[in-house]
Amino acid sequence: MTISLAQLVRRGRLYWSSAAGRAHWQAERACIGPVCERLFGAHGLHLGMAPPLTDMCPIRHTLTWSPTQELAESKACLVCDPIRLPLPDDSLSLVVLHHMLEVAPEPHRLLQEATRVMADNGRLIIFGWFPLGLEGMHRIWPRSRTGMPRCGRWRTPGRLNDWLAFVDFEIERVDYCGFRLPGRPPGNAKLESFGRRYNLPLSDAYMIRARPKTQQAQIIKPRLATPAMGRPLLGNSPRVTTEQEHKQVSEVD
Repeated sequence: MTISLAQLVRRGRLYWSSAAGRAHWQAERACIGPVCERLFGAHGLHLGMAPPLTDMCPIRHTLTWSPTQELAESKACLVCDPIRLPLPDDSLSLVVLHHMLEVAPEPHRLLQEATRVMADNGRLIIFGWFPLGLEGMHRIWPRSRTGMPRCGRWRTPGRLNDWLAFVDFEIERVDYCGFRLPGRPPGNAKLESFGRRYNLPLSDAYMIRARPKTQQAQIIKPRLATPAMGRPLLGNSPRVTTEQEHKQVSEVD
């Protein structure tokens, strides 16, 4: 598995360094930017084959990932199998899965591992290729699925919503990015701005923002109502007088 992952990362880095890959990367960075600017925490993780997208994020320490020491590009890099992260539970404020679920050998276990290390107040960001976009239409012919980025299994956000529900996560929002005209390369700034403004499901890629379902749980504390005139403070039942109080009243009379 380590050898196949290393080959996959090399092929992926070649694509993301190409003109089309850089154009898609810029579109995805613009999509995640407003989300990252509102996130805070101590640690984050970027799992993918492209350069990290979260350099503008206030999170202080962001880790990257590599399957081998040879392919590690920085000191802050986890060299491991992505389904066995050497991190404790609930330790990260942000995890980015950048086009990994399409090509990972065990995508379900990868998603489970990403959610395991996520803190209760953290965010999970998933980038995926949209099978109903222009790039996805080219995958109708099986021969076109051999190279990057068309290889692997592409899934819709609805399908990943079912996967996230299995690990007690839910989708906050789905954003589409990477818009282009038929027969044209990505990178049209006006078309990208128009597509993102109306969030049209006609793009090459999408971004899922997900969170743990436990974030919805709220503790509702009971509140005491203001008592009406002549009514008791804690309820409508009449006040019960004791025998001693009856005796005091008789002595006064």
